[in-house]
Amino acid sequence: MDKLLIRGGRALHGEVAISGAKNAALPELCAVLLTADPVTLHNVPHLQDVSTMLKLIRNMGVEIEQQENGTVSANASHVTAPEAPYELVKTMRASILALGPLLARFGEATVSLPGGCAIGSRPVDQHIKGLQAMGAEIVVEHGYIIAKLPAGRTRLHGARITTDMVTVTGTENLLMAAVLAEGETILENAAQEPEIPDLAEMLIAMGAKIEGHGTSRIRIQGVERLHGCTHTVVADRIETGTFLCAVAATGGDVLVRHGRADHLDAVVEKLREAGANVQAVEGGIRVSSPGPAWQHLKAQSFRTTEYPGFPTDMQAQFMALNCVSQGSSKVTETIFENRFMHVNELVRLGAHIQTDGKVAVVEGVQRLSGATVMATDLRASASLVIAGLVADGETVVDRIYHLDRGYDRMEAKLRGIGADIERVK
Repeated sequence: MDKLLIRGGRALHGEVAISGAKNAALPELCAVLLTADPVTLHNVPHLQDVSTMLKLIRNMGVEIEQQENGTVSANASHVTAPEAPYELVKTMRASILALGPLLARFGEATVSLPGGCAIGSRPVDQHIKGLQAMGAEIVVEHGYIIAKLPAGRTRLHGARITTDMVTVTGTENLLMAAVLAEGETILENAAQEPEIPDLAEMLIAMGAKIEGHGTSRIRIQGVERLHGCTHTVVADRIETGTFLCAVAATGGDVLVRHGRADHLDAVVEKLREAGANVQAVEGGIRVSSPGPAWQHLKAQSFRTTEYPGFPTDMQAQFMALNCVSQGSSKVTETIFENRFMHVNELVRLGAHIQTDGKVAVVEGVQRLSGATVMATDLRASASLVIAGLVADGETVVDRIYHLDRGYDRMEAKLRGIGADIERVK
């Protein structure tokens, strides 16, 4: 099993290129199921979750050509099995995104209940409720969601759907189902994360009729068929935010190429309030800090919430920054109930953190001390890497398969801007 060995204490300088967004690429790979025509996606990141999704749709009969430069060509003209089996689904929750496209185009779908990170419950009942409102007959048995159209119907029908909670994958699933439904669908309480407008733009390029994407109310006029397209995956805002926090923690000056400051308003605002210099520039974001966080930055309290608020996927990384900034801070996690699992590992490195339910109180310290720590989920992994970059001595981050699910060759990118980090067996 691979580990990361980090020797901390180096400021970061230079340029780092941000890859395509995992949370955009995964639904967009499922969207190829909506047409029999060829689809080409550019800027697809090299990630374990992407490999799993490619394997999943390939298993259904989709022809895939993948290039090293991040281009994926897909042809779903000969789908033979509209099914997502447990063996391929168990490691990745995003596999539920196959449900809507399969049902919309083929009139049936069998998708295993998903697995993935153990950071809290992410129920699929909103997906099921929405598809049922569009006319699907759905049963859940033996660990599978089994969906089909009623006898005599060849398409889903439009509906007004108001989800009980804001759900990103739920919005994406229902959006993809609605583009081939008969009539108009209105999604109320829709998620607004930038990955959803990116998916919508891909669907529009395929011939879909969508308005309001990026707002809480999306209107879709269903069409009979979609055609192929070429689409470039939007840059990953969470990878961007992770590198911004890493530079702020260690000091230095880095151009984060392709990063979109307008996709990270809440994070950028907190970094600026802490004392880091973060500026949107042509081609990306420049972040700089004159030295280590303890000498120059002030800890910031924040509360995670749905976009455009502070993202839960940046909570662990910013907490790592707070650990080595001046003063105390309060971090409140409102999205997932088990998302403080990185706290115990940060404490192993010398951080001072106390938790009480959904709240963590962090007292900044002047130094962390290298140790062996264990990643518990994707974003926790990134927080431990940031902590290791500022800790004295050597830090070993174990179980980095979590990291590989969402970060495209992170250690190589960090080495490129001056970090002393390597992957070891």
